[in-house]
Amino acid sequence: MAHLIKLIQNTKGATAVEYGLIAALMSVAILAALNNFGDSTENMYNFIEKSIVDVS
Repeated sequence: MAHLIKLIQNTKGATAVEYGLIAALMSVAILAALNNFGDSTENMYNFIEKSIVDVS
């Protein structure tokens, strides 16, 4: 019983879980930003391509 109480009161693993959650949230934010950046870049290159073709 004393071992179970020690296990419940142990908070060392909680810090690792918190860092894991923070890393997961940061990963999601980075992926969303890169996805948005990729769409903007694709639109820019499509505009440049269309401009070059129209001039030719």
